[in-house]
Amino acid sequence: MPKKAKPAGTGKEEGPAPSKQLKVGAAGGPSTLNFDSPSGFFESLISPIKAETFFKEFWEQKPLLIQRDDPAPATYYQSLFKLSDLKGLCSRGVYYGRDVNVCRCVNGKKKVLNKDGKAHFLQLRKDFDQKRATIQFHQPQRFKDELWRIQEKLECYFGSLVGSNVYITPAGSQGLPPHFDDVEVFVLQLEGEKHWRLYPPTVPLAREYSVEAEGRIGRPAHEFTLKPGDLLYFPRGTIHQADTPPGLAHSTHLTISTYQNSSWGDLLLDTISGLVFDAAAEDVALRAGIPRRLLLVETTAEAARRLSGFLRTLADRLEGTSKLLSSDMKKDFVANRLPPYHAGDGAALSTPGGQLPRLDSIVRLQFKDHIVLTVMPDQGGSDETQEKMVYIYHSLKNRRDTHMMGHEETEAHGLRFPLSHVDALKQIWSSSAISVKDLKLTTDEEKENLALSLWTECLIQVV
Repeated sequence: MPKKAKPAGTGKEEGPAPSKQLKVGAAGGPSTLNFDSPSGFFESLISPIKAETFFKEFWEQKPLLIQRDDPAPATYYQSLFKLSDLKGLCSRGVYYGRDVNVCRCVNGKKKVLNKDGKAHFLQLRKDFDQKRATIQFHQPQRFKDELWRIQEKLECYFGSLVGSNVYITPAGSQGLPPHFDDVEVFVLQLEGEKHWRLYPPTVPLAREYSVEAEGRIGRPAHEFTLKPGDLLYFPRGTIHQADTPPGLAHSTHLTISTYQNSSWGDLLLDTISGLVFDAAAEDVALRAGIPRRLLLVETTAEAARRLSGFLRTLADRLEGTSKLLSSDMKKDFVANRLPPYHAGDGAALSTPGGQLPRLDSIVRLQFKDHIVLTVMPDQGGSDETQEKMVYIYHSLKNRRDTHMMGHEETEAHGLRFPLSHVDALKQIWSSSAISVKDLKLTTDEEKENLALSLWTECLIQVV
């Protein structure tokens, strides 16, 4: 299962200098974010830059700096998380290591100043004021409704897990040494100012986190100061460090991160096992035994030739298929993502509403961005049979309080159906609305039972 996303950190040094070859947005950002749709939300987040421009010129390529001289986004950003919020959060029960870290960059290394057990606001404030330590709050969307709302929209937009960290750093201090991350990072400046330095990546689109020695990274390619309402994006692998300028108030910034383990290589690893499983069921050559003692010697030229041929066969099979492919990545994403944002008790996510679907009913899918279809071996059957089934996984019952907490066990919620139901399910997925009697199943009973199962799980509604 993919690791949970790890947001980027903070860093240190002198005063700001002009940034070089870094896109700077025009003044006048959005007064509020647009939550009407995932795409509308992302457009408003990076305004005035257009999404098309962002993905063509910046995404996975180079940093983007948007500086806004506008009180509206500054006020909104400040409402997302403040130093004063820690007092209320500590009263709800937060713990060192799991929820909060206290750290400082000392001589180019991260020094962790955590205590044991439960974190108390007075102790956090003492370390903040006296030790000039940074307070790092992990995954605040578990506690802050507006961050839940923001990150749920971004998970729908990217189709990838979205995590966050808050960094609160006193004046004249730095929390983390220069490093790079394995995630795409969006930084929102909430309170005060933060001085940033970005360096060219040594490992473009890095697959893991790494600290870099100050003496090895050279001069920064970009150097600037973020103020409330400003936004910064940089690709995974970008070396960075940040500090709060001396003589000023503390800084609070939020990092939102995504696309960990979401590369073409990851997808290939995820896809190929299912392809081999299907191909071996039909091709006796793939079921033939490997040469005797092959595992005891170096790979032979003949073995390499045979493997290459099998890979070409699998590539041809993949290119020519329209079948639903097996995908653990889909399952893991849906099982670990945020549930749909809602106010109140969220009854609409757990209790079916409206009319019971009948054969003559018109139904439509709901919460489509929170549901995936995949084909996998029957996880309830015996090892001998390994019959393929259609699985529907959804995040309606996911727990917000465990989101992105890698040590927490997560449960995949959903339904499974015989492979004969796949065309009917595709009809529901691809239609704005469809009559139950028009579903591509053999009997009326199967059609009604499928609709009833989906309705009971709150995945469709009668219109």
